This record gives sequence, C-alpha cells and structure tokens, in this order.
Amino acid sequence: MDAQPLRIGIAGLGGRVGRLLAEEVPSDGAMLAGGTTRNGQPVAGIDCPVHADIAELARHCDVVIDFTHADTVVPHAAALAGTGTAWVLGTTGLSPVQQQAVDTAAKQIAVVQAANFSPGVTLVTRLARQMAAVLPGSDYDAEILEMHHRQKVDAPSGTALAMGRAVAEGRGIRLEDHIESGRDGHTGPRADGAIGFAALRGGQIVGEHSVIFTSTHEQISLTHRSFDRRVYATGAVRAARWLQGRRNGLYDMEDVLGLERPA
Repeated sequence: MDAQPLRIGIAGLGGRVGRLLAEEVPSDGAMLAGGTTRNGQPVAGIDCPVHADIAELARHCDVVIDFTHADTVVPHAAALAGTGTAWVLGTTGLSPVQQQAVDTAAKQIAVVQAANFSPGVTLVTRLARQMAAVLPGSDYDAEILEMHHRQKVDAPSGTALAMGRAVAEGRGIRLEDHIESGRDGHTGPRADGAIGFAALRGGQIVGEHSVIFTSTHEQISLTHRSFDRRVYATGAVRAARWLQGRRNGLYDMEDVLGLERPA
C-alpha cells in the first residue's frame, strides 16, 4: 500500500505567497488539504477546502504553512499546539509576547520558524554571523541595506533584522543594544560597534539584502537578490516536508538545509 501523502494546509491562502504555495504543494507531491482566508471565502483558481478557522484547518493537516500576520500568531500557536499539528511559520515582526507563544507551542509541536525561507538568504545570514565573529566591531562597521517593493509596510524587513541579529550573535552582543536605523538629520558620528540599517522601497522589487563590513582599509559585501517570491514558497514546502517525523522543538532553515551548528 502506498504511503499517505503529506497533508499541508495554508494559512492565508489568498495572499501573495499563499497563492504560490497552493501551486507548490501539489507540485511537490504533497496534498493541499485546505486553507484559511480573511473573509472565509474560496480563492478563485485554487481548488481546495477553505476552513472556517485555523483550528478546523489544523484538524485536516499534518502541517500548516503560515505567512499571515503577527496578530494571528498567538491564536495560531494555541490552535496548532492543541491539535498537535506541525507549523511552518514565516510571519515576521513578532512582539516578545507573540514570540513567547511560538516558543511555548514548540514544546508541544515541531515548528520551523524563519524570517526568510530562501536557501540563499539562509546561507548569507550564516556567513554574516561567521564573518562578524572574526571582524570586530571596533575595526569593521556593519551595515545592512535592503530594498523591497513599494507596498511593503515594515522597515527594516524581517530578513534584514535576521541578518543584523546574526551579526550581533557573531560578535556576542544584543542587536537591540547596538542597532542604528533610520538615520536622519544631524545624527553625529557613527557609534563604535553599531549595526546600521537602511531600507529602500520602490517598484515591485521582491527583495534585495546586503550585509556590508567596512574598515579603514577594505570592504566586504554579502548580497542576495530574490527575483521571484516563489523561492519562499518552495523553501516553505521543503521545510514542511522536513518536519515529517520530527520531535517537538523550534527549528529554522539552517536545520532544514542540514547545516551543522558551530561548536
């Protein structure tokens, strides 16, 4: 007897990434078990059940992929933990309370949480952490530059913040204590050890991120450009597939890619 296909549900079926996920799930050989939408109505062109809420969706799935909104994270965490359904979470901009809800759910279910599901972004972020560990803030200024489409509402982006967090981790500091974002006017000289952010918006750019280390004598840049947001959908489906049979816990895309953790 053939094995039952992985049943994947999509929270936010009608969103940009949600629509791509609806294509990628069956292309991967998994079953599109349903989704949720803001108005509870079906999405034109997507043939799958639309469930009334996240708990009902979870009862029909092995894993739910979630690219919705930070405001939904707490109820989604409770619902998925309650049904024992694995969770792939790509929502960014979480408050400490919302992140705590994710951490608590991960004690009961397997969760892959990432600011970006692109393999390339995952590798750039890892390299940024490694470089920051050997390029001290006293000698190398770290700046993160990102550009997105004109409709994006948050800045810096979740991916940029994840890269900044990686730089901070490499240097053994807290990003919150060293972040410089949105400089304007007479700001004075750049603070030693600061991690700077600049956000650009325009057109329909999917996503561009650069981590730049600059000293008095040299500059090193790590740059990633996304040409199609489908890369996020394929990465999320890969994460959902990877979650099969995993024990409860909080994972990220480095785990999905099989990258060894530094000692």
